Amino acid sequence: MTDAAPHPYSGARTTQSASLGAPPNVPYWHVWTDKNGVSRQTLCAATDFIAKSISPPAAPQWQDQLATGEAVVLLTVQPAGWIGNWHENPRPQWIIPLSGRWFVKTMDGQRVEMGPGEMSFGEDQGTKADAEGHKGHLSGTVGDEPAVLMIVQMRSPPQLASPCQFK
Repeated sequence: MTDAAPHPYSGARTTQSASLGAPPNVPYWHVWTDKNGVSRQTLCAATDFIAKSISPPAAPQWQDQLATGEAVVLLTVQPAGWIGNWHENPRPQWIIPLSGRWFVKTMDGQRVEMGPGEMSFGEDQGTKADAEGHKGHLSGTVGDEPAVLMIVQMRSPPQLASPCQFK
């Protein structure tokens, strides 16, 4: 029996079938700093998947190792109506909404809203204040429910002016 359900973000389908099919293409947003110190967002895709067991004898699954090394994992809950102040990400970090919706607005004026299953890699360190004194990004909740976010902060230094570094 196949349990096919649409993935809320990429349009990919999950299945309990033994066939892995073609390698997936998983989108993510990258919040990054350009060479002029302006934060931007680019829609990227993780595509460097290999099929292997995560722990033999478990069946193979698609894996794309996005980072190695030490990390800090946080859960945050932003109340409904919460809007933060302009700030840079404290360190390069993956942000994955688990429930609710949130937005990120970068210095270039782009605003992206994300919900459960969508991913953002925040790497806007090194921005320069604009005419209004904004640095980094503005973020907050969307709608009338809290946004529960899983954040995986990396200990590695940011890579400036390098969008879509994960393939």
